[in-house]
This record gives sequence, C-alpha cells and structure tokens, in this order.
Amino acid sequence: MRLAASAAVALAIAVTACAPSTTPRTGGGKVTLSVWGWGPEANYDKMFAEYEKANPGVDVDARSFTTATEYDTILSTGLAGDNGPDLAWLRAGANLQPLVEAGRLLPLDAKDVPGLADYDEKVLRYAKGDKDGKVYGVPFAVQTLQVIYNKKIFADNGITPPKTYDEMISSAEKLKAKGIIPFAFGGKDDWMLPVVASIFGTARWGGDAFIASVKAKQKKFADPRFVAGIDQLNKLKPYFPENAAGVSYTDAQILFSSGKAAMFPGGLWELNFFGENAKGVELGVFTPPVPEGQGLMPGFTDGSYGINVKTKHKAEALKFAAWLASKNYGQLFTDTLRVFSAVPGVTPKDPLLGEVSTTFEQHGATYFMNEFAYGNPSSAAVFSKALQEMLLGRLTAEQAAEQLDKSVSTWL
Repeated sequence: MRLAASAAVALAIAVTACAPSTTPRTGGGKVTLSVWGWGPEANYDKMFAEYEKANPGVDVDARSFTTATEYDTILSTGLAGDNGPDLAWLRAGANLQPLVEAGRLLPLDAKDVPGLADYDEKVLRYAKGDKDGKVYGVPFAVQTLQVIYNKKIFADNGITPPKTYDEMISSAEKLKAKGIIPFAFGGKDDWMLPVVASIFGTARWGGDAFIASVKAKQKKFADPRFVAGIDQLNKLKPYFPENAAGVSYTDAQILFSSGKAAMFPGGLWELNFFGENAKGVELGVFTPPVPEGQGLMPGFTDGSYGINVKTKHKAEALKFAAWLASKNYGQLFTDTLRVFSAVPGVTPKDPLLGEVSTTFEQHGATYFMNEFAYGNPSSAAVFSKALQEMLLGRLTAEQAAEQLDKSVSTWL
C-alpha cells in the first residue's frame, strides 16, 4: 500500500500532486483496491495497513491529489472511463449529485455494509442521492469550525478565551498593540471566506432555524441578521493581517504556526496540520461569542467513501467499505487524524477533541454553505466571490447577501 502525495482534508490545502495510475498493482495472488482521495499523506498508509494485516489477500493502493478542482476533475474523468479507482473519496451533498446522476457509483445498503444502519440520518443524508434517496458512500468525517488559538501567546499576554464579544475585541486590541496579529486569516483563497463568516456569524443570524426559514422561502439572505453576521468580516478586518484580501490560506497557516498570529479561525482539520507543522505550539479552541451572547459552532459532514460501479473487485470493495463503516476504523481515523470520525459511537482520546465534541453537542449548528451548494455556478462559489469582493471594499455586506439570494433563486 502507498499514498502517493499529500493534500487537504476537507477544503483543499495546497500540497504536492500525484498523477493517477492506470493499472492497479497486483502480486502474489493479491487483489489490489485502488482508493483515490484528497487526504493527508502517510496517515492513510498507517490506517489501511491495519486492514491489510487482517486481510492478507488485499493490497490497498491509496492515492492523493492536489486541490479540490483538480481532484474533482480527475475523479470524474476516471470514473467515466475504465481506469478509475475501485473506491474514492466523494464530496458531500450537492457536490455528490453529478456522479450519482451520471451512474458512476454503486448504491450501498446495510446488507453489504452493516455499519450504515447505525449512522445518524443527519450525517448519512450527505451521502445520498437527492432524487433516489439511495446511499452512495460511507461518511468518513464530521468537521467543526471554530477559532484555534496559541495558548502560550494568550498566557504571555494575560488573555483567556473570550466569554463575551467585547472581551474578544478587547483581547484582539491588546494583541495588536503588542505587534501580534490577532487572527491569521486571508481572503485570497475565496473558499475560506464563507467558513470564517460562518465561524463569527452563525449565531448572529440564528443558526439552523434561520437556514430552515430560507429553505422554506420564508426569509432571504438579505435579512438584516444574516447581513450583520457576514459583516463581521468587515468589523474584524483591523485584526486580520495587513491587506488581508491578498493573504493566501497557506500564508495564514504560516503566520499562525510561526507564532506571528495568536488565533486561526478554521476547521477541525487544522489540528492535525498544526500538530505536524507547529510542534512547539500548544493549541486551544473556542467558539467566538456574539454581541447577543453565546456563539454557535458550525459543523458539516466531510464526504464519504464510494465504490466505482465499474470496479472489477466488487466483493472486495464492499468488504473494505464495511470495514470503513466499522467502529474499529472510526476510532483509528479519529486517533490518527485528530478529527471526528463520522462512524457513530467513537469517543476521541485527544483531550482537545473531547472539548470540541462537548461544545458541538451543546452549541452545534449546521455549516450553512453546504446546504446551498447547488446551481451552476454553485451558490457556494457565487457567495465566496461576493465575500471576497466585500473584503476588498467593492461590495457591501447587504450586496453580497443579495448576490447569494439571486443565485439561490435559480434552483431553490
């Protein structure tokens, strides 16, 4: 088994690319299962090696690709032809539907993959076809969105995780006065803008209740509460790096991991990244409070493992998928990647993950953008660009929200 390159968990971290192999490896009578994805490098070697030990007749050839766009194109092309993988990481919800409607994936059920029967429906629905309701993948992760902070910088400056909005702003002012960037964030890579807007704004617009009202066509995104939520990107601009609109996602990661910035608003997947790239930094997390009080922690199902309908090793692929849906793999996934497995019943051993889990249970919400990723171009893409224009001062928050409404109206 080998993992050919490194890539982003969830949302396209820039890494080294790998070209796909067109010929599965076999040897010694073994069956080779090829698995394509965008996951982090050697961790999958470690995890899938456990399956190979228990199944000596199977070799798992895991491969990783560079960015979201490149991966999606490579996967779509591979599944359409005869040289695609046996299994692949699939996008969630709206982004899964093109492959489902093209008939590229094998429907799964609890008979072949018993663990699917235990999944929370809120998680499993992101692996289903919108029209037929069938399951096409084994969900692999649940990501949460929050602020990650450097505990030493906080302690050195007499700062604690804020309990009120005013306290958060006061702490940011104090850090800025000391020459420390409060929040490592940049808008050059527009996909991060809705993520950060959600971290600071979800509680302001009312979380799931507001999103449900938009889907029911009772409210629009131009609602003052939503506008106030995304306007937090403007309000917090003084505490972002200088010329934040030109700062890349990778640059923001470096600012935080090097100790030049105290906080990083981002996804749970960052814990593993910073654990490997900022080994001397002790991490903490908090959910930003809002002027109205308690903040909310957004979260989402981050894709699934699906089976190529053309696989020549259907029985072996289904058996492997059953293992991916097992609690044993879920625990291995959580402990190795420092992120929540989507497999139910898994308890994180990592204390920080445990803290996040408790907060998400008490104050969790749905990451709104995953609910509005339909359309061509998708509403998610339209809104990401609108937020970038807002950060550049070319649009107001209300105008950005109106652009999202206009896009959503084409398909909702």
